[in-house]
This record gives sequence, C-alpha cells and structure tokens, in this order.
Amino acid sequence: MTRLKTKDIRKMDNQEKMKRIDELKLEMIKAKVSASKSGNSKAKEIRKTIARILTLNKEIKTSKQVEKP
Repeated sequence: MTRLKTKDIRKMDNQEKMKRIDELKLEMIKAKVSASKSGNSKAKEIRKTIARILTLNKEIKTSKQVEKP
C-alpha cells in the first residue's frame, strides 16, 4: 500500500476515488486481521488515507457550491 499524496488524489475523478476507498476498506480489514496475529498494524495509515480522500472530496464540493451563487 502506497501512501496517497494530496496532489495525486486531486487528479483522480470521483469514481476513481470511490473505488480507491473501497479497496482501502478491504485492505484495512486485512490489516486488522494480520495485526491481531502478528501485532503489526497498518490500519492507522489506511484510516488516514481514507480520511484524506474524503476530506478532499468535501473540500471540492464546498468550493463548487461557493462558486455557483
């Protein structure tokens, strides 16, 4: 899993972002299972990446709403 940077997320279209979020959610489930076995967890990093994508989505939506009126 590579960490997504903000500029890379901004380049993605909406479908691509949603697909990536679904992939990350699956990966987080797998990370939690492996963490319970080995004690090593990437879940925190995955959660941050999901939050980053959702935050940028919301930022883009609010900026478009401000421009409309």
